[in-house]
Amino acid sequence: MTGNGRPAFQTPAAGREGGMTFAPSPQPLYQMVKEHILALIRDGVCLPDTCIPSEHQLVEQLKVSRMTVNRALRELTAEGRLVRLQGVGTFVAHPRPLRSLLEIRSIVDEIRERGGEHACKMHLLAEENAYTELALVMEIPVGAPVFHSIMVHKDRGVPVQVEDCFVDPRLAPDYLAQDFSLTSPTDYLLETIPVSAVEHIIEALLPDGMIQRLLAIGPGEPCLMLHRQTWSGERVATHSRYIFPGTRHRIGARFRPLPSGVALAVAAPGPPAAGRGRPGRRRWTVPI
Repeated sequence: MTGNGRPAFQTPAAGREGGMTFAPSPQPLYQMVKEHILALIRDGVCLPDTCIPSEHQLVEQLKVSRMTVNRALRELTAEGRLVRLQGVGTFVAHPRPLRSLLEIRSIVDEIRERGGEHACKMHLLAEENAYTELALVMEIPVGAPVFHSIMVHKDRGVPVQVEDCFVDPRLAPDYLAQDFSLTSPTDYLLETIPVSAVEHIIEALLPDGMIQRLLAIGPGEPCLMLHRQTWSGERVATHSRYIFPGTRHRIGARFRPLPSGVALAVAAPGPPAAGRGRPGRRRWTVPI
């Protein structure tokens, strides 16, 4: 390997796959091909969404077998570093950001912090009447007014999130008057409503036709959906869902364990509370 991490090449009298070969190394050839491609990405030779050399070109350039190149490309695709489109080519994938479960953050900040270029398109911004299921989870009467917004966030023109949000108008009466091309709904709501509690629930799903169109993905691409409900005092402030293409996002959290013996209360959806006609909430106390 060279000093910058690229595989070194040399021309022996006879390589094990013929012609130019990699310098002697304990690594398998396919792994060295992977490192070569990753070096092109790290060095900015191949940028996100750009096409890398074709399988045939790599075979010619690196003087290795098509089977070796194919395995390297298959593994890089499975690892999320490349995207292969049949009949089109192999492209550098966008890095998948890690979204935290323990905080409320705007997708705008996340995109900008990783050097992306945020843009968005509003598809719905209106007042509606709460249908039965929504009224139950937001703890409001059926038919009560709610504000509803649906927008798509993009990074360098690529859709990365559908944001579908219901808001209690009593807590954010000017929500419909905002220009969300200048600020995101998340930023505006955090500045407007004092949040006392947050619930996050993660779900995997196959997208319906609308989500496929909004995210520009196929019907077989799985998505991650983050359900978020916030409270201000005892009142439900927002009920939202954030949908991400599964190949472009990860969700996780980093935290410090509680001291030994401290109990952690965990809330989760439960059966309807007796006599109240709406979803109840179970609580577990987990000894740490």
